Amino acid sequence: MLAIRKLNNNAVICRDSLNREVVALGKGIGYGGDFPRELDISTVERTFYSVDAEGQRIMRDLPADVLIFTAKVMDIVSNELPYEVSPNAVLIMADHLAFAIARQKKGICFDMTLAYDVRQLYPLEYKIGRYIVARLRQEMGVELPHEEIASIAMNLVNAKTGAEAEASSDRARSFEQLLNDVTAIVERDFRTIIDRETFEYSRFATHVQYLFRRIQGGENISSANLPLYGNSLEEFPELASCIDHISTCIERSWGTRLTDEEKLYLMLHVNRICSQQDQRRAQ
Repeated sequence: MLAIRKLNNNAVICRDSLNREVVALGKGIGYGGDFPRELDISTVERTFYSVDAEGQRIMRDLPADVLIFTAKVMDIVSNELPYEVSPNAVLIMADHLAFAIARQKKGICFDMTLAYDVRQLYPLEYKIGRYIVARLRQEMGVELPHEEIASIAMNLVNAKTGAEAEASSDRARSFEQLLNDVTAIVERDFRTIIDRETFEYSRFATHVQYLFRRIQGGENISSANLPLYGNSLEEFPELASCIDHISTCIERSWGTRLTDEEKLYLMLHVNRICSQQDQRRAQ
């Protein structure tokens, strides 16, 4: 296998024996050496075909161990699901897990109050979410909170493709409209144009949609992170102002006032998509 370009220290772009482009992952395979160069196949832990430029950029920033772990479990998960999932399902799930792990290490934990509803509405996805959390604990020593099971289940639901993924209900259209309103507020407040076709925006939309479902159900997110919220207001005043504008929009459209915990949840994800937008612009 010929390595032609480095993504990071643990990922390289290669050409296989049939001259097909493939991303190879393995500990340290990107270290040293000029490119192109022959790659020892024994050092490769996982390969990914049909990864476009956007996917390669995402893989460059994901922890290799999380990506390899996710690819292994999604091989099993795809056999359990009765529907097709997005070709980017592995990357979407890996990004979700990497972000959840990062939150857990920082001590940021949210109580997913609609976890019971997710369990009832999507029992198979919830079972798979429990399986993934258990595998993370066994193989990577990461103890995610129990509430993360429901979040992983919703990640799978949103990875559906084909007819099952079509939003045909009035409720779904309402979510879409409010998502557009929220995005427009972020664009206005930060004087930027958010690319709605990117992987980051898809992840942002998933998290916002989950918040909207809790709002529609009359449930509030709760956490033990209010000191963090207070500090964030002082440290990121422009971000806090944007969240207040979003909160006003939601109150006007849904008649629901966001709690400080929900504002913190939104603040994390708005900050993330804006930061990644800045990184893309700087490249």
